[in-house]
Amino acid sequence: MSLMPSEERSSDEPFLDTIIYGARKDDSITDTTEASVTTQHELRIDGATLKYTARAGHLVTVDLYSGQPAAKLFYVAFTANVPNQKERPVTFFYNGGPGSSSVYLLLGSFGPRRIRTNMPNFTPPAPYALEDNPDSLLDCSDLVFINPVGTGYSAAIAPNKNKDFWGVDQDAGCIKQFIKRYLTVFQRWNSPKFLFGESYGTPRTCVLTWMLHEDGVDLNGVVLQSSILDYSKASNPIGTLPTLAADAHYWKKVTIKPPPKDLPSFMETVEGFASGPYARALSEYPKVDPKLLETLSEILGIPGDVLRHWKLNPAADDATPYLTSLLRHDGFAIGAYDGRVRSDELGIAGSIDPASGNNDPTITAIGGVYTTMWNVYLNEELNYTSVSPFLDSNDQAFANWDFRHTDPTGADKGGPDSLYTAGDLAAAMSLNPSLKVFSANGYYDAVTPFFQTKLNFARMPLKGPDTNDRIEIRNYPSGHMIYLDDASRSAMKADLAKFYAPRPLLAVKSLSGQPATTIHRTRVRRRMSRTPY
Repeated sequence: MSLMPSEERSSDEPFLDTIIYGARKDDSITDTTEASVTTQHELRIDGATLKYTARAGHLVTVDLYSGQPAAKLFYVAFTANVPNQKERPVTFFYNGGPGSSSVYLLLGSFGPRRIRTNMPNFTPPAPYALEDNPDSLLDCSDLVFINPVGTGYSAAIAPNKNKDFWGVDQDAGCIKQFIKRYLTVFQRWNSPKFLFGESYGTPRTCVLTWMLHEDGVDLNGVVLQSSILDYSKASNPIGTLPTLAADAHYWKKVTIKPPPKDLPSFMETVEGFASGPYARALSEYPKVDPKLLETLSEILGIPGDVLRHWKLNPAADDATPYLTSLLRHDGFAIGAYDGRVRSDELGIAGSIDPASGNNDPTITAIGGVYTTMWNVYLNEELNYTSVSPFLDSNDQAFANWDFRHTDPTGADKGGPDSLYTAGDLAAAMSLNPSLKVFSANGYYDAVTPFFQTKLNFARMPLKGPDTNDRIEIRNYPSGHMIYLDDASRSAMKADLAKFYAPRPLLAVKSLSGQPATTIHRTRVRRRMSRTPY
């Protein structure tokens, strides 16, 4: 039962929200009501029927010390209709940016409904399709998708302004207060708790995990998808090289002999080359070993004289020269978010301003379907309609973001080119020996390269005999938004099911009320103007 102070509307009573949620830095609202609407649904996962409640609405966060209303955050939550709900895990999701709403994860990843795309190809214009998601995590955990201040229908409450929450520590503090409010409203304080952050959502997760610990909320696990835990390494050529080699492999531009057997084994070979001979070559430049230059050319599909001109660094300038050169003779550029996606680079298309990141081939390929189907889903299926525009990504939040950050030791670890949050996660793991981490990356993601993530974890200030056992790293043949690839999403769901705490066989009766078979639960730089989602 909801403890919300405002009446909660049922599925036969659609909700019209008439509050205006401004998304500019100095905007705020005065309304402090917590209204929501619920709808009832069912989903089949692994042949079993799961009945669930969807809830769309707002919760109000308060200042930690004054207790006064601080911000009003919009969320969408999905809870399984089971008798032992308080014992189920609950997972809090958010995207990144900073300045991104959670719509990308909500309708693309592990919610009960998802959009159908043509990835890695462009998804044609409407009519689009929204379908049940057999890879949903709802059989493992209840799901809560959070929209930070300035995104979705979330805003500061006066006298606060949106910009007061646009910063590394300010943002994490606000999300922390939202989570605590949710746990209170829905009586979930004693449920296992997980965080799921994508892109900038991964540094948010690190900071938030520590802040929650400081407030007495210890987590069971965190999921980091497409991590960027050390901004100083965002364009590290060593960490980026394997990703660019993966792109070359996908487009059949790799010329080494014998040809790579498969992508994972090829990536292991390139990782060794990147951290060994290639790293030494970078330190010795302008001296260039002809044999190394030949090998570099063979794995990247770029002529040696071009690589020499690039000073052996194809990752420079956010790897833009590489991404626009690999398929240049065919008239295409490939995406930073997903190197399997290509776009026209001829004529005016090659000159469109990419400042917001929305001209990246990946974002172009899915932008239309996300915008349309979010409106369809929210208004027609969740019965929530707002008079305000839904801002899926707020460029103003990104432009006004405060990247200052103080880590648990009191050290300054902030800066738009130097933000480091792996230390926050290490501190939380050190003091909570049960906290486990699942890290997922796409092989074709040049925005947050998978090998750089691996290097960041290796250098994380965490000691202990069980450290490796508590950090699970998985890479998939996909891009930044791993879940847009159907096979990768299914594989990631299987891995996440193992990551969540092992639980006994769950009878369908506990999910749908009807005895039947069972569900088997097994432990189953970017340029700073381009926003990571």
